Amino acid sequence: MIIKPVESTTLAGIAYDAVAQVLYLEFRDKTAYRYFGVPSSVCRDLSAASKGAYFHRAIRGRFSYQRSRPASASLS
Repeated sequence: MIIKPVESTTLAGIAYDAVAQVLYLEFRDKTAYRYFGVPSSVCRDLSAASKGAYFHRAIRGRFSYQRSRPASASLS
C-alpha cells in the first residue's frame, strides 16, 4: 500500500488495499491502525472536507481493527 499524506487536523496519512479491503490510517499523534472489511466507497468518502469527522461517523466502531506501526514519521 502506498500511504498518501493528507491535510487534516486528525489524520496524517491514508492507504487502502482494495483487494483485501484494508484501510490504513495514520493519525497526527503517530498512532496507526488497519481497519478490515472496509468497502472502497468508505475509503473514497474519506476525502470529505473534515476527515476526522468522517472517521468518527463512518469508520470508528464500525470495522474490526488492529493497531499498526506508523509507516513514516515524516507524514506529519
